[in-house]
Amino acid sequence: MQIQEFPVTIVIIAVTVLLSFRAFKDAELKYKWIFYPYKVNKENELYRIISHVFIHGDTLHLLFNMFVLFSFGQLMEQFLNFHFGVGLGSLHFFMLYFLGGLAASIWPYLRNKENPNYMSLGASGAVASVLFASILWYPQGGIYIMFIPFEIPAWLFGILYLGFEFYMSKKGGTNVAHDAHFGGAIFGILYVLLINFDKSTAFIEHILN
Repeated sequence: MQIQEFPVTIVIIAVTVLLSFRAFKDAELKYKWIFYPYKVNKENELYRIISHVFIHGDTLHLLFNMFVLFSFGQLMEQFLNFHFGVGLGSLHFFMLYFLGGLAASIWPYLRNKENPNYMSLGASGAVASVLFASILWYPQGGIYIMFIPFEIPAWLFGILYLGFEFYMSKKGGTNVAHDAHFGGAIFGILYVLLINFDKSTAFIEHILN
């Protein structure tokens, strides 16, 4: 399978970068688009459930999310296009990303819909859905983590990541939306199982072998 250009990933990155930089300079826009469960619940501002995916807290936050999306988004889109064909594969990738962003908001919403002090933003949940879809689809891959000088098997990284994010979401006390990361990751796994359940068997066989 040859590496090709996959426009859905690139378009998502381009739009997110442009809107994030605009929000950096426009505090009113940033406040209007940020995920605010209290306002979603009390004032039916449902658009916030997806608008926050397009904006970020700062440049580092944006660059990290877009780097992960660029790295694994192209790979996952390639897998989907190869398996379903370019048109349907691109549609599946689009749905994976944006439905992943929506799914990542469910747990934070339920936990904070009565909390006027909670707000969050960023594409981390949507990106996590793509990352974990790629891990389930291709567990043979490897992942490099900053400051660790060797490659970690993708399947092992996935297990450790889920455990860490679940623990941190329960612990709380940080400024990171660990519950959104966990929710997005779980959605990515479920989406792959929905469209190609055989990947679950291949994943388990890879680990056992």
